[in-house]
Amino acid sequence: MSQEAWLGIDLGTQSVRVLVVGADGAVLGSGTAPLDGRRDGPRHEQDPGEWWTAVCTASGAALGNGSRRIAGLAVCGTSGTVLLTDSAGRPVTPALMYDDGRAWAEAERLRSAGLAVQNTWGLPKALWLARTHGRGTVTHQPDLITARLIGRPVPTDSSHALKTAYDVTADVWPDVPGALGLPDVVRPGTLLGEVCPAAAEATGIPAGTPVIAGMTDGCAAQIASGALREGSWNSVLGTTLVLKGASPVPVHDPTGVVYNHRAPDGSWLPGGASSVGAGVLTAAFAGADPAAMDERAAAHEPAGAIAYPLVSPGERFPFLAPQATALVLGEPAGDADLWAALLQGVAFAERLCLDYLHHLGAPLDGPLAFTGGGARSPYWNQLRADVLGRPARIPEQTEPALGMAVLAAHGVTGEALPDIAESMVRIRTVVAPRPGRTALFAEPYARLVTELTTRGWLPEPVAAHAYSRLTLDTADS
Repeated sequence: MSQEAWLGIDLGTQSVRVLVVGADGAVLGSGTAPLDGRRDGPRHEQDPGEWWTAVCTASGAALGNGSRRIAGLAVCGTSGTVLLTDSAGRPVTPALMYDDGRAWAEAERLRSAGLAVQNTWGLPKALWLARTHGRGTVTHQPDLITARLIGRPVPTDSSHALKTAYDVTADVWPDVPGALGLPDVVRPGTLLGEVCPAAAEATGIPAGTPVIAGMTDGCAAQIASGALREGSWNSVLGTTLVLKGASPVPVHDPTGVVYNHRAPDGSWLPGGASSVGAGVLTAAFAGADPAAMDERAAAHEPAGAIAYPLVSPGERFPFLAPQATALVLGEPAGDADLWAALLQGVAFAERLCLDYLHHLGAPLDGPLAFTGGGARSPYWNQLRADVLGRPARIPEQTEPALGMAVLAAHGVTGEALPDIAESMVRIRTVVAPRPGRTALFAEPYARLVTELTTRGWLPEPVAAHAYSRLTLDTADS
């Protein structure tokens, strides 16, 4: 596939991003177009028609003069974003975004019926849409775009269908109350069809280009990190913290905070999303220069205070505690010390996530990658590697659109996804832990674990497991 170029489309919250990527991972073209949403309390909607307009704009910019041959494309979207469409695939409702919380009553009824769903998942929101707008077919965000590209309704992929309660183990939909139409489902990487002439004219993507079933934006970012072989993990530090890894079998979690996507080859991509993250820095230090604050924080290792820096109330990984709130133990000695405590607190939460995954039996002995906005900070990368006691790879390019270009190459060529990712994902640097630093942070980490347990948020067996690994790295040991 050395002469081919691949197209990845990422339908984000605030914009659509399109990348044209060569077989060696070089970005040959890029384009972006903004998206608007409507937020009001638990409400978060978008006009699905704007997605197509943005795709056309971003694709045209990415392709430039259109002289390069595109061998295939794939599309990712936000997990849990749904709308209803008619028999021709046209939207009949607005799109309820991944964090829209209005369907809590529908979620309660589904849980009473035995389905393990959360209030913001796709299925309860689809039922809410059917109740308020009338009947229709459940459609996930990327499905609307792939249907427009191909010129007809298409199956959804099992990755986006996961939060609509699709059973990725048995490959079946659950029995759903209410008058909902549910789409056919295929595995990510499946050929859906080809770009039709009308879509080619609108987007600049050549007619006949293969369209491959995609995955959620979180899985797309994991593919873009290269963390696809057994025991590999990608830690995405943005506003919040998300860990996603690769396993030959599902990681079973009785609390439900760890969930499992199905990889294109049938293996598993377990993961979980925490509510700690870089968002606390913006909230606590609006307008601050992060690089300057990092330089000052380096003098506070460990910090004089210990933080569990939740961005918003409630925690969902590495423990489930809707009542949890941000905490700071001790009194920081000024702004630099507080900044240090927040950076270290995120690293402690990250370590606890990995300790919990180890407690569940997840394989952790592969490479670890750092991605997300937080990975732009060299100091924070080093601090996290020190706290975790293991090296971390920092890729050059980690956008979900790159992950979709890699998946498109897999779907068209049939080559193994991990092999293609290794040829297309470029590693910028590897950060190794500094000698003695993991032990330096063991005592404050243990104090935080004790506090979380005392408050009733962290189960005692998980805390005991974390204590047993205090002086070890966080690889499988």
